[in-house]
Amino acid sequence: MAISYKLEHFEGPLDLLLHLIEKNKVSIYDIPIVLITEQYLEYVSSMETEDLNVVSEFLVMAATLIDIKCRMLLPVEVNEDGEEEDPRAELMARLLEYKMYKYMAQELQELEDHAGKHLYKVPTIPKEVVKYEEPVDLDQLLDGLTLAKLQSIFESIMKRQENKIDPIRSKFGTIRREPVSLEQKVSSVMDYARKNRRFSFRQLLERQADKLEVVVTFLAVLELMKMGKIHLTQEHLFDDMNIETLEPEGEQGELDLKELEVDMQQ
Repeated sequence: MAISYKLEHFEGPLDLLLHLIEKNKVSIYDIPIVLITEQYLEYVSSMETEDLNVVSEFLVMAATLIDIKCRMLLPVEVNEDGEEEDPRAELMARLLEYKMYKYMAQELQELEDHAGKHLYKVPTIPKEVVKYEEPVDLDQLLDGLTLAKLQSIFESIMKRQENKIDPIRSKFGTIRREPVSLEQKVSSVMDYARKNRRFSFRQLLERQADKLEVVVTFLAVLELMKMGKIHLTQEHLFDDMNIETLEPEGEQGELDLKELEVDMQQ
């Protein structure tokens, strides 16, 4: 938690500088640095406090004022843009910022003081009275309403609903993707292997319609290898893989997929 040190009527060196500027009725934008420095040093020399934190803050500002005073005696410096540099510029910016926050704090304090003088009474109206609503007078509500007006209102509502419907998109049907069965894909890959006997893995994948079928086809190849129906070889790393059926040529027996169903349930 930050501790605020207050010395007499001044909270820090900026507060003292602001007081001296207002006391001498001079502008922050044109500070008479010689006069303000002399008055500031006179006040600092009369300080009676043993708190080094407070003393150091005022001494740092005193050194800053003396430095500005010395720079004011030197020839005027020009920046890269060709403009004359004012040694007081940084100090002026700090004073303006401090003054703004100081007056904002005073306004907030005044609002808090005024707010403390307001008294509020908690409502004592019974709940049933608060919830009471006057009955709707249907005669007054429907006054001047005719069948023609009702028809017009109904047609305008229906017209707005029709305008929200896209005449083209509304005729589109819903396309549903057929699920890819692993059992069917195993049978499909085995039929392809019996027909071609020896083929590449890439050649098999290029026949698939989408990514889902590619994944299921890969699983089907693994299952057929596990069942001892096909053999997969690869000569070099990252080369295409060759698949060869291990069944005798002409064999068309049905596959035993019971184990496959058990694995999927697990």
